[in-house]
Amino acid sequence: MLIVDAHLDLSMNALEWNRDLTQPVAALNAREAGLTDKPDRGNAVVSLPELRRGQIGLVVATQIARFVAPENPLPGWHSPAQAWAQTQGQLAWYQAMEAAGEMVQVHNLPTLEQHLALWTDDSTPAERKPIGYILSLEGADSLITVEYLEQAYRSGLRAVGPAHYGPGRYAQGTDATGRMGPEGHALLREMERLNIILDATHLCDDSFWDALDHFNGPVWASHNNCRALVDHNRQYSDAQLKALIAHGAVIGGALDAWMMVPNWVRGESTPVGMQCNLEVLVDHLDHICQLAGNTLHVGIGSDLDGAFGREQCPYDLETIADLQHLPDLLAKRGYTAQDVENLLHGNWLRFLRRAWA
Repeated sequence: MLIVDAHLDLSMNALEWNRDLTQPVAALNAREAGLTDKPDRGNAVVSLPELRRGQIGLVVATQIARFVAPENPLPGWHSPAQAWAQTQGQLAWYQAMEAAGEMVQVHNLPTLEQHLALWTDDSTPAERKPIGYILSLEGADSLITVEYLEQAYRSGLRAVGPAHYGPGRYAQGTDATGRMGPEGHALLREMERLNIILDATHLCDDSFWDALDHFNGPVWASHNNCRALVDHNRQYSDAQLKALIAHGAVIGGALDAWMMVPNWVRGESTPVGMQCNLEVLVDHLDHICQLAGNTLHVGIGSDLDGAFGREQCPYDLETIADLQHLPDLLAKRGYTAQDVENLLHGNWLRFLRRAWA
């Protein structure tokens, strides 16, 4: 069954992790043997061939580059201009993948329907199908001014998460506090004018409510789990999840183990030791379905290889292609075939068709 994954940091892996994503995952990990500059070296689970093998034909793919002020201890770029340049390098990689026939940008209804027709045409082998990608900006710090958003839109940008980790230039993110402020509100107005999707993921509680109060366009949470199951501000509370549901949002379940199970200790905990498997993802998705009273607001936003690998994802997932185990796991919980279709791709596609109509 076709899967839509609403959050993958493909260009970050290509440029900052120096991974040639046209190669099999095994080749990526073999080349990283002995490297220690990143905590997940040799543990990659994502590549373009694995996406095809798993029938993950459409993804939301990010640009990401954080600006950090002198007092900010997080890693990032020391000026918005440097962060902007990094995102433009990431855009160039996506464009190179398009030129090679590996990927194709999906940015409006005609390109969406054309791509879906290709992926549902069994006469074309999966290995010859390009991966469709919708361009998203994770954290808006790299927009030097709000005026840069229109240039990004012309390059295909269709979703923006105003914040990432810590304090941001337009909004406050995970582990931070505070509202968005005038510049953030100006960003939301420009997003609304351009019909850019607001990705609520990573907004701290104050900025989350502020954003929903000031934005009247389409909203989703591309990769977000449930605070009721893992008590951390990175997850959303039931009140926040209900607010997203009321806005017609779709919420993508993420596969970073520390977001899936409580009490994860980075660098010490193991997926097996913490009993973190794909069933745990179903727990989070089921929790949202119970809040909504239906299966119309959940999807997958795996975040796989988002600065972590097999050392910090479900132990029964060797590569991203193993997302195809989800239909059986959902069926065991009593979910119908229609429910499974909603979750794997139907909800994201309905959302996009409505947003882009």
